[in-house]
Amino acid sequence: QVQLVESGGGLVQAGGSLRLSCAASGRIFGRYVMGWFRQAPGKEREFVATVTRSGGSTTYSDSVKGRFTISRGYAENTVYLQMNSLKPEDTAVYYCAAGLRVVDTATREGQYDFWGQGTQVTVSS
Repeated sequence: QVQLVESGGGLVQAGGSLRLSCAASGRIFGRYVMGWFRQAPGKEREFVATVTRSGGSTTYSDSVKGRFTISRGYAENTVYLQMNSLKPEDTAVYYCAAGLRVVDTATREGQYDFWGQGTQVTVSS
């Protein structure tokens, strides 16, 4: 089992940047596919980005492609989400997730086994 703790959320103006971090417990960080999801008020949780176990491949939702970058630091057991050119519609609670069963790329919630508690990102216009 792995525990995930997100940090780095906050309030930022439109056009600004934030970097989210997700620290994973345990010594088998490299066995997990990692992903970020978000949930805006009144909406369902949606996929944002995912990175493979090796870190060699990433996938993004169309709404964040070109603005967000997911990466993983193996020495720190941490996955990051660099968010640039933020828009008010990016306002949401952002969740980190880890998938052990998934083969490679995972874009659906059901493919992940463990979730963090979430961190709030608010983008003002």
